Amino acid sequence: MTGATRGIGHAIAIRFAKEGCNVAFCGRTRNAAMESVEQELLALGVKAKGYAFNVSDYQQAQDFVKEVLADFGSVDILVNNAGITNDAAVKRMTEEQFDQVMGVNLKSVFCMTKAIQPCMWKQGHGSIVNIGSVVGIAGNYNQANYAASKAGIIGFSKSCAKEFAARNIRVNVVAPGFVQTEMTADIPKELMDTWCSRIPMKRPGTTDEVAQACVFLASDMCPYITSVVLPVCGGMEDA
Repeated sequence: MTGATRGIGHAIAIRFAKEGCNVAFCGRTRNAAMESVEQELLALGVKAKGYAFNVSDYQQAQDFVKEVLADFGSVDILVNNAGITNDAAVKRMTEEQFDQVMGVNLKSVFCMTKAIQPCMWKQGHGSIVNIGSVVGIAGNYNQANYAASKAGIIGFSKSCAKEFAARNIRVNVVAPGFVQTEMTADIPKELMDTWCSRIPMKRPGTTDEVAQACVFLASDMCPYITSVVLPVCGGMEDA
């Protein structure tokens, strides 16, 4: 999987390991955070390894998958979670801001899917879970680049689901809403309360709730589900 060292990605990696899955994950650099996650996963009794690659680079994504296959033998599940924000109103957004977000969020999904597809095609099965966002469905103020990248993930996933279905490779999207992570920890209580008041369930989601949705879509519990966008958002409007 990509983007596993913090937040939603970390929760996904831990949840899959608790379900007995071996986990290969990557980040741009091998640092203390990557090593910490690796040790957490190993402590759960599964095989786990972190790799340093920039998966928005086509060749690096190919090299990442080659190393994983050499170390693990096969890949049954791919979770594409690498993502960033770089927010601004469109009238102030620079070309660099737009390209950076599209590259990390959307191009990485293409690069990783392209890299893993031959393996899954040959073995005749696989599940790809791409992490989108309700923002990719409904849009959001000052996040046109982020919303475009997440909407692109939805279109890309639905197209791949059609192309890959004949080989029993399923492709689905989990679209989180407002989820409490390290990045939201410093939000003032008054602002948090305002945001939560707009959510029918009146609270933010947890990273593990997103992770559980990923496990479900990747698992044998839903062998006939593909091309689905599953909002995990507490009933947010327009999701």
